[in-house]
Amino acid sequence: MNDSSIPSVTVADLPDPLPAELVVLDVREPDEWTSGHVSGATHIPLGTLPDRVGELDPQTPTVVMCHLGGRSARATAWLSQQGYHVVNLEGGIEAWHAAGRPVTTA
Repeated sequence: MNDSSIPSVTVADLPDPLPAELVVLDVREPDEWTSGHVSGATHIPLGTLPDRVGELDPQTPTVVMCHLGGRSARATAWLSQQGYHVVNLEGGIEAWHAAGRPVTTA
């Protein structure tokens, strides 16, 4: 999903390591999360986001990610409409892997 109205970043746009004040929100399903995720990320599957949105701070810069970027683009659009400071990670965890960024299964 490449909708220019959805704020987005690429992996190359993100500092390495990520700053502590940046939240990474992973909206993938639990089995995807278990197979590898960004260390320190917050895991809220897309389907549960409306019920769990209160776990996020609207003022904290947040990068939303999924597997390839489609689900996270939907989450980013919705969160943005709710007043959250969010951007979509283009290419998702696949782009993260391709850039050689670390993941954890812990």
